[in-house]
Amino acid sequence: MNKMQKRYLGNEQLEVSALGLGCMRMSFGDTPTDKQEMIAFLRQAVERGITFFDTAEVYGPFTNEELVGEALEPFKGQVVIATKFGFKHGADGPLPGVGLDSRPEQIKRVAEASLRRLRVEAIDLFYQHRPDPDVPVEDVAGAVRDLIQVGKVRHFGLSESSADQIRRAHAVQPVTALQSEYSIWWTPLEEEILPTLEELGIGLVPYSPLGRGYLTGKVDENTTYDSSDIRSRNPRFTPEAIRANRAVVELLERIGAQHNATPAQIALAWLLAQKPWIVPIPGTRSLHRLDENMGSAAVELTADDLAEIAAAMSRITVVGHRY
Repeated sequence: MNKMQKRYLGNEQLEVSALGLGCMRMSFGDTPTDKQEMIAFLRQAVERGITFFDTAEVYGPFTNEELVGEALEPFKGQVVIATKFGFKHGADGPLPGVGLDSRPEQIKRVAEASLRRLRVEAIDLFYQHRPDPDVPVEDVAGAVRDLIQVGKVRHFGLSESSADQIRRAHAVQPVTALQSEYSIWWTPLEEEILPTLEELGIGLVPYSPLGRGYLTGKVDENTTYDSSDIRSRNPRFTPEAIRANRAVVELLERIGAQHNATPAQIALAWLLAQKPWIVPIPGTRSLHRLDENMGSAAVELTADDLAEIAAAMSRITVVGHRY
């Protein structure tokens, strides 16, 4: 196994590789994938030094957890697998469009099923996928605390929660990590959430750190997406928005040229430079992209680089909402 820099999430000191791997699209959404190819890919990611993998029962549904569980079974004790609860179940499993369900009894049911699919004795990091307006977050934290006490879960996480929800949950069961969208072109977290995490000692796991692929610089107004790809309905992926937001990519290219780095590497290096407890989880299904992403950990952005990026971004109006 290669050495990759490590980081620690939260006061709970959950040790993970400086970059994790988002696994959702390996069995969810657009272009179908070959399961054996994805298993081989996940194992190659471990060999390259990735130790932090992100899945959820809703991805698939279920098939993503099964894939991750099978692929990572040989590496028990060497890797950290995060999964999530919080959606209502229909006849075939969790349905993201149907609504939320974070009732304590549902959380415990989901944990049992996830343990089985992931082939582990304990879930390393168990996130509430989205806040549930019908269940007090104290009850959610209490249910996960119960699971931690019996050894079925190791760490508690939240996703897309408000500062108030984070504080209330943390008072019942310490939160190890918050997973939320954060990137060079989506920064509302900086106002209230980041200071709250810093104060309480909670790590941040940014998803969509490459803006769903836009920040790689590989997308232009001629790029088309299949109707099954969420980007086909995303306001930031209309031809007008793609054109208008080109200034962000040009900025990344400019900084990249000074560091012999790609736009994607600069976007990830920027996140890593914000706080030592930030661990982005770019998703990919190709070794070429994985290697490119991992290269970001070696890019040292200077204070001048960061100031230049901040100044440039303050003058750029990003077109289109993130969803």
